[in-house]
Amino acid sequence: MELETYVDRLREQLAVAASAGGDEALLLVQRLTAALESAVRLTLLDALSAAAAEITSELAPGSVELRLRGSEPEFVVTAPPAEPPGEQADGHELSGRAPTSAAAAAGEGAIARVNLRLPDQLKIQVEQSADREGLSINAWLVRTVAAAVDRGQPGAQREQRTARSGQRYTGWGR
Repeated sequence: MELETYVDRLREQLAVAASAGGDEALLLVQRLTAALESAVRLTLLDALSAAAAEITSELAPGSVELRLRGSEPEFVVTAPPAEPPGEQADGHELSGRAPTSAAAAAGEGAIARVNLRLPDQLKIQVEQSADREGLSINAWLVRTVAAAVDRGQPGAQREQRTARSGQRYTGWGR
């Protein structure tokens, strides 16, 4: 990505604005824009870096990084790792059963945007839970909602408990 185009456009817009003030104002703006060029470049890099961070939070576990090649920025996109067959997103075995529709919907297909309003205290707890598990808030919420939907389906609760614990108990109890 070439920043020179954007820096030149800003220089031109400032010159047009200064031309209304006469020749002295135009000369002043030309001197100022030469001195401010590095500050403008740094500000653009900060904006691009913030955009990359915001995109990364939505792509988790994938990421977008901003790197400098010489004096020009470059975006590097890292796709999320592909899940091996037979494993869920949280790394637990599925015991050979087919994924439920909610689990499949959470990982594939079209994506819908939902605005969710949470009380501040609940939002803090969600952030802490996501952080503990090393996930973005979005990824944690998707996984949690998919698990809740799966629990609501007949027979899914017993299978999930077995898959999560990795242990199965049979026999009689007193």
